[in-house]
Amino acid sequence: MTRKKYFGTDGIRGRVGGGVMTAEFALRLGRAAGKVLGGLSRANTIVIGKDTRISGYMLESALEAGLSSAGTGILLLGPMSTPAIAWLTRSMHASAGIVISASHNPFHDNGIKFFNQYGEKLSDELELAIEAELEKDFETVPSEKLGKARRIEDAAGRYVEYCKSTFPDQLSLHGMRIALDCANGATYRTAPEVFRELGAQLTVIGNRPDGLNINAGCGSTHPQQLQKTVLETGADLGIALDGDGDRVLMVDETGEVVDGDRLIFLVAKHLHQQGRLNGGVVGTLMSNQGMAAGLQALGIPFQRANVGDRYVHQLLKQNGWTLGGESSGHILNLDLATTGDGIISALMVLAVLRETGRSLRELAAEMPLFPQRLINVKANKPRDLIKHPRVQTLTADANASLGDSGRVLIRASGTEPLVRVMVECERAEQATQLAGQLAAEIQELAE
Repeated sequence: MTRKKYFGTDGIRGRVGGGVMTAEFALRLGRAAGKVLGGLSRANTIVIGKDTRISGYMLESALEAGLSSAGTGILLLGPMSTPAIAWLTRSMHASAGIVISASHNPFHDNGIKFFNQYGEKLSDELELAIEAELEKDFETVPSEKLGKARRIEDAAGRYVEYCKSTFPDQLSLHGMRIALDCANGATYRTAPEVFRELGAQLTVIGNRPDGLNINAGCGSTHPQQLQKTVLETGADLGIALDGDGDRVLMVDETGEVVDGDRLIFLVAKHLHQQGRLNGGVVGTLMSNQGMAAGLQALGIPFQRANVGDRYVHQLLKQNGWTLGGESSGHILNLDLATTGDGIISALMVLAVLRETGRSLRELAAEMPLFPQRLINVKANKPRDLIKHPRVQTLTADANASLGDSGRVLIRASGTEPLVRVMVECERAEQATQLAGQLAAEIQELAE
């Protein structure tokens, strides 16, 4: 397959003002997307939503102009989470959806992600078609064919009602004390409404976005403030979303973080016991071996996909399964949503707690974690670096030394200029030591 020039594992992403994250590029991308995606449905209309980064205004306006120049209609949703935009794309029978967000990255980065008419990530073929259109001269359709833009004022309310509809009718969150961290991101309005309307007693942090503070010391990538809030308020648990709302991590009543692997495991076990788990579970190359072993002990099939929720989604569809995700908190249940949805995933876990009458700490403890050490190494060309013969040798030798007691994974980040070095084994000190040695050698190669 032709190598992509602009698209990574999750759309197009970069630092604002440099590379591709400019108003000029967004204008051209909007026209190209309109040409390729506008025809995916008879509506010839594309929805646009964004997170709370200050650069979202600039990119939204440029994309709108580009789409209009291609003759494609535009529906503006305003600040909305990635999964909300996926659902609204499908609900409104639009041709496609565009998300302006760099997810868990700092405010100075931004990104542009796409969904097809079904609210699913684009195929490689469609991404390559958009890139091919980008190489063509910029042309504008005749004035009478220009696309019109319309703002959807009740988009947030529609999505809140949908999220609530995924929670079992016979259950309630009344009496549950929850600390909620919205990462100063796209869910700052919708998430509190969902949990409050289902009856929870909330303490909310990370719900005052200013355009610059998204993911800054808060959210699923920085859960320390949420851990403190859970302990200070005596909450039953905490919920940490990320900037664009497609990830969730949780914190138990003692302040311990419960990652995506353990959340997936406890949901899978509960559904399996009730005879409601469709097939097996899909994780990724980064999923903890403890999850794989725990699922195997329950007789639940488990398979690993490449890192990235789009690859989890592809393998789920291929197998005809519904549940999967990543340790980072991207959790997919295809019975409920077409992409990872932090709010809906949290509700899925809360439903298990309510149905079993047990605490998050009790249920999470049923999956033993293998000690895992992850070190990020900065690299200008991470994809090239991991192909270096020395890196290949280091990986092979380390895996041989661990044998059946652990594993090593060295990979390029799909969203940042980093090489990720992961070591997982039975002894924590061994994982830390080996990861440090490998990272140091790779850092020398990078320099």
